[in-house]
Amino acid sequence: MAIDMLYFAWVREAIGVGQERIDPPESVSTVTQLIDWLAARSDGHARAFADRSRLRAAVDQLFVPLEAPLGRPREVAIFPPVTGG
Repeated sequence: MAIDMLYFAWVREAIGVGQERIDPPESVSTVTQLIDWLAARSDGHARAFADRSRLRAAVDQLFVPLEAPLGRPREVAIFPPVTGG
């Protein structure tokens, strides 16, 4: 299952890319499991995903909690909390 990952703000800066296409194993079934799997890919991923309380996610452009099931998404975005101002 190929997924287009999108990263924003300091998450993108830590990883070093704004997007990447990934193919996680079938055992990855929630956003949290996806983040765990991604964190093992590089030091940048590990830094970006170290503090899960600072992360938000969207699956196919719908905001979801990190515990949400993945299903078969085409796109997952990971970003910091959005603030207004």
